Amino acid sequence: MTNTENLALFLDNLIEKDCSFAIWSMPGSQTPEILLTDQKDLIYPAQFNKLNGQEGFVFAPYQISQETPLVLLKPGIYKKGIQEILTLDMAQIQQDQAKENVADQHLIIEKEAYLEAIDKTIAEIKNSKLSKAIVSRLIPKERKTESLGKLYLQVLQQTPNAFVYLVNLPKAGLWMGATPEVLLKTENKMIETVSLAGTQIRRTDSDYSWHTKEIEEQAFVSRYLLDVFYRFNIHPYTTQGPETLESGKVAHLMTTFRFSAKKLAHKLGDFVAELHPTPAVCGYPKSKADKFITKIEQHNRRYYTGYLGPWRMNDSVRLFVNLRCMEIMPDRYILYSGGGITSRSVPEAEWEETLKKADTLSSAIDAVQNT
Repeated sequence: MTNTENLALFLDNLIEKDCSFAIWSMPGSQTPEILLTDQKDLIYPAQFNKLNGQEGFVFAPYQISQETPLVLLKPGIYKKGIQEILTLDMAQIQQDQAKENVADQHLIIEKEAYLEAIDKTIAEIKNSKLSKAIVSRLIPKERKTESLGKLYLQVLQQTPNAFVYLVNLPKAGLWMGATPEVLLKTENKMIETVSLAGTQIRRTDSDYSWHTKEIEEQAFVSRYLLDVFYRFNIHPYTTQGPETLESGKVAHLMTTFRFSAKKLAHKLGDFVAELHPTPAVCGYPKSKADKFITKIEQHNRRYYTGYLGPWRMNDSVRLFVNLRCMEIMPDRYILYSGGGITSRSVPEAEWEETLKKADTLSSAIDAVQNT
């Protein structure tokens, strides 16, 4: 067997034993990193800003609740690279006994209902101070007998410029994803965050032209980030973009913001709590959009549009917004997908956009199931 085949088998065994773990690969890297921890080393901060002073791997929901807690895997067994990971002895890894079964109560709506929700959202935007709202839906896909380890490696192969992950946690469940969106990362004494929004089908020639709707949608996110910078007295900062970011089957508009890490030396958790959720996953103004979403969406977003990644591990932070993700149930995958709705939105086009976004993972599932 090759090393990649052995890694797939290793991950399948971890899932079989219900071990608490996270495995991930950074954008542009084919090098997986894994963190294994005992259940006693999982902590559940009550608020997003309680991450100050902590370290480990964070898996955060859209909204903290009893059903969807904020989870931090404290540093346990950490390995980087396939060869290093394969030095771990599966026989020495303890099987978790207190696994909590996550009930499959996902609400799947048909196309007509989603289009109706978009119509209502557009009407709300035109008749109120709401400028943008993200409306999501759940897409089910049959799970057969395929290896989840092979599926993780397939997703990594198909989306090399995304943050590709697989996590298994007692209270959160089993999740996989390939997200292109940085929430916050530190590098060389600098902090970086991005404004990412607007979507179109990925082109083979990379020759993109953007319409007013997408430009406006992305500008709302940039404006919000600058409001947060002002509240934390962050200046000066540099910007790069807007530019096109290709990821999976789609492309987005992105602007990158950078500033000195000294600005948030002891307030990084507070800053992340203020950033999340950004208008890219909620809407603008944020408070109005958040209230509207609770009315228009009938399902629980759970960890979709939350965030995840290494938190102060190896003296760095790498947090990503949990997009292009799915929850893995015993007999099916639940893919989460949504779109940014503005006054210029066309309901049918928004439906198609959710399909294209979901295709990042759906196509990987097809590839593994058909081998």
